[in-house]
Amino acid sequence: MALMFVETPSLKRAVLLINNLTPSKFPLLIQRILQKLHLTNERSFTEEEEEKLQAVFEVESRDLKLVLETITFFLQQAAYHLAKPAVLSQQLQNVGLSEEKTTVIAKAWHVSASAVIERLRATSFYPKQLDGINWRMNLQMAQASKSRMKQPNAMYELDISSGSKSVEKVQMEFTHEELYDFYKQLETIQGQLDALSG
Repeated sequence: MALMFVETPSLKRAVLLINNLTPSKFPLLIQRILQKLHLTNERSFTEEEEEKLQAVFEVESRDLKLVLETITFFLQQAAYHLAKPAVLSQQLQNVGLSEEKTTVIAKAWHVSASAVIERLRATSFYPKQLDGINWRMNLQMAQASKSRMKQPNAMYELDISSGSKSVEKVQMEFTHEELYDFYKQLETIQGQLDALSG
């Protein structure tokens, strides 16, 4: 399997911090992150909980933030690559994570992986989604500079919704050539999506 993690100075610092965390509370930290991994707009811990974690793990606020972001990244990558626990364990050891911490993460991943992946599949990472399309054809017969012309165009109105169910309307107008170019781009995108899902 390709490398899931590339060693950067930030990752090295995070690994060092994670290796020094109190072992007794570490499994609970991993479980909580796994439970909230699919929630893109919500943090795993409240500010109050983070203050308690700082005291428990004896780390500063910025170091705790780095630890939480790094562990979240490790687990997101495991989900993205559909990594088996043994592969995740090996990848984590390759970046310098201690065997003790690696074992905790791999065991938690073994127990939670299928549920986490299902929740991630059901969750949209995009805040806006297309809900509907309305269209109409127009035929422009004249312009200020031209009295006789026949120029067809298509008008589209896209209904875009966000998580709060508010609908935004986006209007577009295409000439025949522009519409054909747009269609070709959509065909390319469809081909790439088919290749990914196939």
